[in-house]
Amino acid sequence: MLELQHISWTAPDGSQVLRDVSLSIPEGKLTVITGPNGGGKTTLAKIIAGIETPDSGKILLDGEDITPLNVTERARQGVSFAFQQPVRFKGFTVRRLLELASGGKLSTDKLCEMLSRVGLCGREYLNREVDATLSGGEIKRIEIATVLARHTKLSLFDEPEAGIDLWSFSSLIDVFQSMRGKLHGTLIIISHQERILEIADELVVISAGTLQKKGPAAEILPQLMAGSPQCGACARREAVFA
Repeated sequence: MLELQHISWTAPDGSQVLRDVSLSIPEGKLTVITGPNGGGKTTLAKIIAGIETPDSGKILLDGEDITPLNVTERARQGVSFAFQQPVRFKGFTVRRLLELASGGKLSTDKLCEMLSRVGLCGREYLNREVDATLSGGEIKRIEIATVLARHTKLSLFDEPEAGIDLWSFSSLIDVFQSMRGKLHGTLIIISHQERILEIADELVVISAGTLQKKGPAAEILPQLMAGSPQCGACARREAVFA
């Protein structure tokens, strides 16, 4: 379980982005953190991953205080983070990337199995470079495969829908639904897309740097769809939040 205790963070320009955010995220469930743009979602994700350090507060993973740990140390403790825009590596093959994520050599059959879980044919992709020849949807799925290869306690995805086409987005929904049914840890997605919110077990609403709501998606989502003023500027469109 991930527990955040009184997390606050101030940007270099002096603006306070997060204000005393406290919440517990259970193991074995898909939790989506949502809210309007600029509300603090991505900053919270970076703080969980260790990319940013909070001004105050603690982060506990399975009861252990990981607040002092940097991003590499947190990765060793079982935290995986997928960026909005995955990094591309010219000269670095998909096979090598997956083996690096898993920590050792893997058979072709095992690698193909990993890629098939994210909707890709392994034999077509294993020897391709992780570079600009891959589409946004392809690179997103490969990044998800690297997270699956690590078998971490906590998998965190920051706006996985960013920069991909509608068809690839539909495929990503299928991937997350599959992951949701086979969770052996904690899965967190930062998103404001309605279709991702619909597959969540738990929803967390962050707006203006504060925790607005948290609870089962069946209770919170109807409030967002209705445009509850307590949850910020909501609208029923492709994106829930403007």
